[in-house]
Amino acid sequence: MPELGEVVAERRIAVIGPNDATSELVIRFGKPHPDPLSPNGDWCCPFQIEGLDDGPVQTAFGVDSLQALLLAAYRVRLLLTEHAEQTSTRLDWLGQQDFGLRVDPGLTDLHIGSPTSPPRA
Repeated sequence: MPELGEVVAERRIAVIGPNDATSELVIRFGKPHPDPLSPNGDWCCPFQIEGLDDGPVQTAFGVDSLQALLLAAYRVRLLLTEHAEQTSTRLDWLGQQDFGLRVDPGLTDLHIGSPTSPPRA
């Protein structure tokens, strides 16, 4: 079983039941690290959702540490959505769709921040 290790990020999600009873899920992301079983130098990122199915530590894998972390956040979002559907509960984090776990700045200029792009206001 994987270990969570050093926690680098945590988020608390409110769970609102059909009768308005509330509880909480705690999401923890461990520090990404090289996958010891990968011959290609891939990375893994452990994560845990406390309060969901006994909160086992799970792992997401990526070609580098950032991809592993992003895929862990993506997997958590999918697990939370599935949990809400299966239990007829509503999950909330500051009223944000996708629990604030989707990062899509909607940028269209691929060169933002490059020396030739206009300065940001």
